[in-house]
Amino acid sequence: MANGKPSRRSHKLCCAVTAIFFVIIVIVIITLFFTIFKPKDPKISLYPEGIKNIDFSALTPNVTLSLGTVIAIENPNYGSFKYKNTTSYVTYHGEVVGEATIEQRYVPARHKLNITTSVELMAGKLLINPHLLSDFSGGSLNMTSTAVLPGKVIVLNIFKFHATVYNNCNISVFITPQTVESICKTKLKL
Repeated sequence: MANGKPSRRSHKLCCAVTAIFFVIIVIVIITLFFTIFKPKDPKISLYPEGIKNIDFSALTPNVTLSLGTVIAIENPNYGSFKYKNTTSYVTYHGEVVGEATIEQRYVPARHKLNITTSVELMAGKLLINPHLLSDFSGGSLNMTSTAVLPGKVIVLNIFKFHATVYNNCNISVFITPQTVESICKTKLKL
């Protein structure tokens, strides 16, 4: 070190300390990703507001029944979720009898978003279903709603992942009080 240049030994020590520092940073990032930032399934709930535009005396194959709903999407993740326009389908005993449009939205990290929409049920398809009379006399119609929400998860405004949310709701429409109840299950796939 007589000429003022660092020795080889100090270069090796500096490289070793830098490498150890980067290894520690990588371990911390991986640990955070698999613990705190681990993707969790969003909670999607369907809150029917009730049956609109219904007239049982005038049901023809061209009449539709409107079912007002509020879809609540709760994002428990540290990353936001932006999904594209999609359609939710309502089935009755395996046959599609209705649909609802779900418009593109942005769900911020750790927030809840309420979307108001209307499910249009096709009366003609309900009328020709052989299970309708027995369910109607029983006082309730049991349906299933499915929706697939393709989009992106954005973590810390740095990392972007393609993700898809799969939603399945069991819906019970009670005829006499004209009320609706639902139970939903949701799954997030990256």
